[in-house]
Amino acid sequence: MTRAAGAGGAALRPVAALLAAVFMAMAGSGPLGTAVSLGMEAAALPRPVIGLVMSAYFAGLTLGSLLAYRVVLRVGHIRAFTAFASVVSAVTLLYPLLPPPYAWVPLRLAEGFCMAGIFICVESWLNDHAGPASRGRILASYMICVYLGQASGQAALALDGGGDAMRVFLLVSVLISFAVLPVALTRMPSPALPEVISFPARRLWAASPLGIAGTIASGLVLGSVYALGPVFARDAAGFEAGGAALFMAVLIAGGVLLQWPLGRLSDAFDRRRVIVATLALLTAAALLVAFMAERGGLPLLGAAAAFGGVALALYPLCVAHTNDHLSRGDRVAASGGLVLAYSAGATAGPLLASAAMVALGGRGLFLFAAAVGLLGLGFAAWRLLARAPVPAERQGTFQPQPGTTPIAAPLDPRTALPAAGTAAS
Repeated sequence: MTRAAGAGGAALRPVAALLAAVFMAMAGSGPLGTAVSLGMEAAALPRPVIGLVMSAYFAGLTLGSLLAYRVVLRVGHIRAFTAFASVVSAVTLLYPLLPPPYAWVPLRLAEGFCMAGIFICVESWLNDHAGPASRGRILASYMICVYLGQASGQAALALDGGGDAMRVFLLVSVLISFAVLPVALTRMPSPALPEVISFPARRLWAASPLGIAGTIASGLVLGSVYALGPVFARDAAGFEAGGAALFMAVLIAGGVLLQWPLGRLSDAFDRRRVIVATLALLTAAALLVAFMAERGGLPLLGAAAAFGGVALALYPLCVAHTNDHLSRGDRVAASGGLVLAYSAGATAGPLLASAAMVALGGRGLFLFAAAVGLLGLGFAAWRLLARAPVPAERQGTFQPQPGTTPIAAPLDPRTALPAAGTAAS
């Protein structure tokens, strides 16, 4: 083992239990959204109603990002994590017992709120263990657990092959319940919650119009696809439940694979041009998915992987671009504000995309994503002309970012204040 690998293992060892808990929580919550979406589609509910129910999760996630920390402060991290996970586990079992759709709206809202609470508990713990040298490694490992859990958990949908959806909800509940164990048995002391004050929207817009617009566009696209992608796969592509789950898993996995290459390109060139290229690729990939629906199979899955790759890269690229226009001391607050802007977009996305699906059929979901990408592309091209680029020596480095809660912002190595005697960017 090399010295670097040994140092990496030493940095992750104290937080291994937290990362295991995150993986299991995401392995449960990922297929839960797919199962809920497919359940409403199987019940032949109108697309706008499905969009309303699915958007409630993102509304809950936004509210939880703003309010769930109060529960953590009152009872501590271990009790709070246990309470949040227990509610999500219980909510999971209520879906097949309550009639959709409107009884499911408060369930999705509670699920989103409690998932935000889980993220806050874990992210503040990770912050407490992240030193200057390990912050980036811990953030990267956290993101891998989030995305890998989301993607691999989709395999639970294969249990629905015989039409017994209850088995899927039972397995999801079990996975989320197991996520409590690493946290409940930990001997780590509860850390202090980092204070993250979001930028006022006007100040954030003044710092980086392209950053906040691209973040909202990312939320619109990903919120709608996470919510309605399974419906598209079932309706437009003719997949069964297992095929719809594979479609979502491939889309998420594509996002993991392309973030770093696009990020490195943005470090080497004017980052705005890479954002323009990413938006152009997102538009093209969304159109490709829409028109590959009838072919299905590997062509559609390949298009989904390409779409996921560029769609999931847009948010961290916009965070990096915003950071290029800020001092280190402002970056945590700005990142927190961008998370909330992303959440707002993700809440609106399923509502707007469902209307597009009513007008244009199942492929309307990805036609909506293409329209958002095209509008973002036009705005980004205008910003190239409206503002001079950041000088190369002032442009920071790319860092993948999770769009979870503002508490994750201090994990970003770019937000660390320089040590005494070093220059600030």
